[in-house]
Amino acid sequence: MRKKIVYAFNVSLCALAALAVIGGCSESQPGNVGDGASEQALVEPGKKTYTRFCFSCHASGVAGAPRVGDTVAWAPRLEKGAAKMLELVIQGMPPGMPARGMCMQCSDEELADALEFMLQKSQ
Repeated sequence: MRKKIVYAFNVSLCALAALAVIGGCSESQPGNVGDGASEQALVEPGKKTYTRFCFSCHASGVAGAPRVGDTVAWAPRLEKGAAKMLELVIQGMPPGMPARGMCMQCSDEELADALEFMLQKSQ
């Protein structure tokens, strides 16, 4: 009986993670000209990429993703340095982080900006 419950839990967790990843792939509409979105993008260039692709997992901690703002969860990652972390973002980190965070159209620079945005919020 316990094995069935654990199996059902694992299947549910996998399904939830898959939905979060798929949700992270959705395209949101860019801000209107003159609404301050362009100015904000200059101040925090990674925020747009984070909001469009990373938020799905890193806001709630899906599949073990470190939540933005959780200094304890980010501490061991920060020790690796930004360059190594970007390398891991590009390659993916099993079991939960897919390559490029499922943002296949993102440039390395956009991924670096999103990573920097999350790191700044998590120190």
